[in-house]
Order: sequence, then structure tokens, then C-alpha cells
Amino acid sequence: MSQAAEILKEQFFKSLGLPWQDILPASRLNQILEEEGIHYRSRVYTPVVTLWAMIHQIVSADNSLRNTVKCITTWLTAAGEVPPSSDTGAYSKARGRLSEELLQRLVPETAEALAQEVPEAQYWCGRRVKVFDGTTVLMADSAANQGAYPQHGNQAEGCGFPFARVVVFFCLLTGAVVSACVAAKTMSEIVMSRLLYQALAVGDVVMADQAYGSYIDLALIQQQGGDGVLRKHHARKTDFRTGRKHGIGDHQVEWQKPKRCPNHMSADEFEAIPDTLQVREVRLKLSKKGFRDQFIVIVTTLLDARRYTASQLSLLYGWRWQAAEVNLRYLKTTLKMEMITAKTPEMVRKELWAHLLTYNLLRSLMEQAAPLIDYERARLSFQGTRQHFRQSLALLATATSAGRDRLFSHLLTDIADDKLHLRPHRHEPRVVKQRPKPFPRMRQPRDVLKAKLAA
Repeated sequence: MSQAAEILKEQFFKSLGLPWQDILPASRLNQILEEEGIHYRSRVYTPVVTLWAMIHQIVSADNSLRNTVKCITTWLTAAGEVPPSSDTGAYSKARGRLSEELLQRLVPETAEALAQEVPEAQYWCGRRVKVFDGTTVLMADSAANQGAYPQHGNQAEGCGFPFARVVVFFCLLTGAVVSACVAAKTMSEIVMSRLLYQALAVGDVVMADQAYGSYIDLALIQQQGGDGVLRKHHARKTDFRTGRKHGIGDHQVEWQKPKRCPNHMSADEFEAIPDTLQVREVRLKLSKKGFRDQFIVIVTTLLDARRYTASQLSLLYGWRWQAAEVNLRYLKTTLKMEMITAKTPEMVRKELWAHLLTYNLLRSLMEQAAPLIDYERARLSFQGTRQHFRQSLALLATATSAGRDRLFSHLLTDIADDKLHLRPHRHEPRVVKQRPKPFPRMRQPRDVLKAKLAA
């Protein structure tokens, strides 16, 4: 490894990598590189340097390649080294060489290591809970991206952007991304989530909205040794006068296996699913000041009504919005994952995984600040954490050991002090005040429109 690469690696670990000094130390990262069979020549942009540079790029306000390269050349100049060229070509090629499998492996590993730090007393009824939901992301309109992730069929050719479906599993307590799946529009979110069930651990509780509240989902989750807490699918009827009653609006019934095998499952996979399933159906009341009470029905394989009471289930499902919808907004809006500028499918996926990894890094920082506010994690600001961390990076990279400890302690205090205001029952209309520019929508490809202007 070159001297410049060694300096950059050390400075990245002392700044960006500081929240992961126990979760992902340099020794562990080198071990993962060996296990993945990743070898490299002596150059500035080694896999480790490139990985941290991509994370730095996402954390920064200016997330361009040019800005990241300028940061690297500045650090090397300050260290007395001859900096590499300020041209982005070498860094861009290094990003292309970085293994996608490495990024995919680091996301669940960092999430699991972070979850190990959480006191077991904070688990919901002694169980780990994972929440999942799906979304879509746009990408640069290149021929390669269109081939792998075609644009929406309602848009004219050359007038839309390719997009991919993404399903993300979040840890309820830490908010970290546990696993994810990326696919083209031809694969539904339901199928993608069922592929991710294989990554569940024994004892996990899985929570999702009504799109997933079916027999197949509950059975697949139970096959992995977990339990589901899903909102009942709208097509299934519920009669609380039947079954084994646990209370008002709470009973246990037997569901029958569907007669038809889903298209995405093989005959053997469908045969392995049991013919019947004991399911508990619970009606929950969702109250909001100024509105009528809303009643929903959840279905779960948590049959012990004494341990998992209706009130506990109501409390749990009330966290779903914060744990899934809001976290997806942090990924897409705060970390700017909504539009990926890469021009090849391979780089699109790498950037997606790099965003998830960066998100977990910031969540690790928030988790270390959580004890300072008695673990009121919902009061911590994700954007505020990103801003405080970004302002500290240059100082952390160049400070002495004692100074770095003092700066990091101050950083955690700043994050804890920057609490979100309590806004119970807050609601806003889904409208946009700012008027868009009065330009028409693109109905023809850009080269056609430019030819018309020239004519």
C-alpha cells in the first residue's frame, strides 16, 4: 500500500470511522476483504480508501465526485504528501472496481453489531422487531440503466427516468438498515420482501402494513422462527364472534392455506408451507386529537395474549410509521438517494448500498448519543446528526488522540442537545405552496426538441 493511501486510511478511520471504532475496526474490514478475495495493487484509491470516500461523498453537503477528490488532495497536502491529480477519473475508476458484494455484506454486519449494543431490557416484550417497507428510486437516463431498470410504461421513450424498486428492513430500536433488496419494476414489493425473510433470525418479530398481511407472509416468517405483526389484508374478512376469544376485538382463528401456488414460488416451496395456520386477529384503536377514532385489524402469530397484550400490540404498531416511512424519507430526502446519478446498473446498485451503509453510520452515531437523553431515540434529529458530524470531520482527522476524544464527546453532546420538538397529533395538508416554473412537460426526447430549436 502506498504512503498516501495509508495516510488517507488512517485519517478516514479517525474521522468518518470513529463511530464504528468498535463495530467495524480496521482489522475487521481487512479480514472481510480477505474473505471476499479482494486484492489490489499499491495505489492511492485502495478498496478501503474508496469505501470511506464514497461514504464521505454521501455525508457531504456537496456530494459530487469533484468535492470528495478535493477533500482527499487537501488532506494529503496537509500531511506533507504529494497529492494525486484533482481530476476525478482515478476515483471514478476506483468506485467501479469496488466490490458490490463488499457493500452488501457491510450493511447487515454493521446493523447487527449495533443491535448487539442495545440493552435487552429495551426490546419490545423481550423480542427484536424489524419493520419493512418499499419505495422506488430514480437514476440517470442512460441506455444501460433503461435496459436493467426500465422507465414507467406511461412515459414516452427518452422522456422518463429509469427506476428501481427497493425494499428495506429496519431495526425498530436502532433504526439501522438490516437488509435490503433492489429489483426492476417487473418484480413486486411482495416478492422482494419474501426473499428477505430468509435473512430473519430466530425470535425476530416482523412488522409491516396491510399489503403484506396474507397467509403466505405469516407462514414464511414463521418458517424462519419469527413472528409477524401485519395489518390485515383488505380482502380478508374478520368475524370476532368466531374462534377462541382473548378479549373484546381479540380472538384466535385457524386460517386455511390458499389453493393456488403464487407465481414466484416453486411447487416444492409451496408444499413446504403448512395447510393451516393459527392466527390471532386483534382490533386496534388509533386515536388522534380532533379526529374520530380509527380502528384497524392486525394479524399476528403471537398467540400468547397474556404476554403480548392488545395494548402492547397497539403500542408496537403505532411505531411503524416512524420506523419505516420516516426512515425511508431520511434515506431518500436527507441523504439524497431519491435520484442516483450513476449511468450503469452496477454503479447504481453500489451507490444504493453505499447510501444504506452511510445511513447506518449516522444511526450508530445517534445510538451513542441516545444514553445522554435516556434513550429517547425519536427525539434525535437525523439531519442534525449529519450536520454536526460533517462539521467535525476535518478536525477529527487532524486532531491529537486527546483532542479527538474531546471533540467526539462534544459531538455526542451536541447531537443529544439538538432534540426534535415534541409535536403530538401534528398533521399537515399534503400540498405544495411554491409554484413550479411554467414550462411544459417533456413529451419528446431531448435530441428531437433540440433539433426543432435549431430549425
